[in-house]
Amino acid sequence: MRITADNERCIGAGQCVLTAPAVFDQDDDGLVTVLAADGAGLTDAVRRAGDLCPSRAITVHED
Repeated sequence: MRITADNERCIGAGQCVLTAPAVFDQDDDGLVTVLAADGAGLTDAVRRAGDLCPSRAITVHED
């Protein structure tokens, strides 16, 4: 699994951070930052974060 986030699409809702705080954070502007691009051990939470993202800024790539 590989995780990418598109800051151009991010609206700063923070659902990703609430769902998988070990993988996602928000920068000073409130935009998503990926802390762990492989989501190791947090597959379900990462997928849920991608599903909950209102702007669809998070993409989970299944390798």
